[in-house]
Amino acid sequence: MSITETHRQTRPPVSWPEGLNVPDPGGDAPVLRVTGLTRRFGSITAVNNLSFEVRAGEVLGFLGPNGSGKSTTVSMILGLIHPTAGKVELYGHDVQKHPEVVAKSAGAIIENPAFYPYLSGRDNLRAFGKALGNVSDARVDELLELVRMNERAKDKYKTYSLGMKQRLGIALTLLQNPGLIILDEPTNGLDPAGQREIRDFIPELARNGHAVLLASHLLNEVEHVSDRVIIIRRGEMIQQGRVRDLIRNGGVIAVQVDATEVTPAVDTIRRIAGVTDIQPGSDAGEIIVSADPGVGRDINRALAGMGIFASAVAPRANTLENIFLELTEGSSPGEQETAGPRKRFGRR
Repeated sequence: MSITETHRQTRPPVSWPEGLNVPDPGGDAPVLRVTGLTRRFGSITAVNNLSFEVRAGEVLGFLGPNGSGKSTTVSMILGLIHPTAGKVELYGHDVQKHPEVVAKSAGAIIENPAFYPYLSGRDNLRAFGKALGNVSDARVDELLELVRMNERAKDKYKTYSLGMKQRLGIALTLLQNPGLIILDEPTNGLDPAGQREIRDFIPELARNGHAVLLASHLLNEVEHVSDRVIIIRRGEMIQQGRVRDLIRNGGVIAVQVDATEVTPAVDTIRRIAGVTDIQPGSDAGEIIVSADPGVGRDINRALAGMGIFASAVAPRANTLENIFLELTEGSSPGEQETAGPRKRFGRR
């Protein structure tokens, strides 16, 4: 029997507060529903009319430039900040009216947990489990196996790598078997090997039936582990959808011309209907064009009509990073530090 199957079959029942009707996590109702969520701090609107859902068994990537409202949104989901308007529902229950639902059914890694350095990984989890009051040693051992820490469970926490510490942190969030897992920059500060460990583990959480909300500035990471993404800017949602649909719908075409013909080629391409963005490529004479489907032949025809003969007009796989940068271009300096500037040929 696989670890995933074992985890599904041994998930202990959650002791819900009396009188709350909590749907089965495997049912059709979303685990998390955010509706019209708004938060103002004086004259500043940090989050504005934000709505989305996360269902059991899926990873939802939560993206936005620095200062876009991601952390404020997460704090409202966890009941740490009261919304100015709108609401957050967990299993159909308003978290402001029933904060006990958050305590029982949501787990979050926002910063590195404060483990005891001289205790082993197992003893750390046992200590937290006793503090919670209802976590058995069998549950601790199950989670150590799930996060692949069982072989190092007896070693002191201070001897762990950053990746191992993060995995133990994930095990900590799972002690009470919450339906919703919130991961805020889970690979922050990790080396490439540690990042890969966590990246490979995130989809396993969803396969085990959890709903996962992943906030990260590592767009390649989000693209490979998320089922859907939402992108916010200045507190408002600007895009959402399944990752594969967003990538497929955003057409990118690489056009290769002689380096001396780049300027007239760009001027020609800019006038073609369906072209949404033009950027310089990494090679001399390369032009990267974002365009609607089927525009490649129009580009070839228009260039030839101007006496410019491209050596290549080829579709290129789009990425979530390209989509993100295009949608968030022009954000304030403090809002988009992680994205960095893009070289451009100028606007249409």
